[in-house]
Amino acid sequence: QVQLVESGGGLVQAGGSLRLSCVHSGRPLSNYAMGWFRQTPGKERELVAAINWIGSSTHYPGTVKGRFTISRDNTKNTVHLQMNSLNPEDTAVYYCAARRAVQAFDLESGVDYWGKGTLVTVSS
Repeated sequence: QVQLVESGGGLVQAGGSLRLSCVHSGRPLSNYAMGWFRQTPGKERELVAAINWIGSSTHYPGTVKGRFTISRDNTKNTVHLQMNSLNPEDTAVYYCAARRAVQAFDLESGVDYWGKGTLVTVSS
């Protein structure tokens, strides 16, 4: 089995920064794209950022491009999401996700493993 454990969430003022981390354990996630989703009450979970297995390609489908940066360190089984210039609309529970796929954007169409989430709250 695979476990994804997020950390780094918390309360931050608008304009501030946070760095989320996701550590995965269990079976190796070779050839898995990984990413971060977020969800607010009453809304669907949305993909925020994704990265392919070797870290050479990233995908930012929404409004975070230029503010958020996803990275991974396969030697440490970790994925990070650096979030800058945060605004109250970024408030959400952020989930780490993994899918056996070649391309980062493949997470748009399915996820094999989810973390339990970490709450990010941005105050105005």
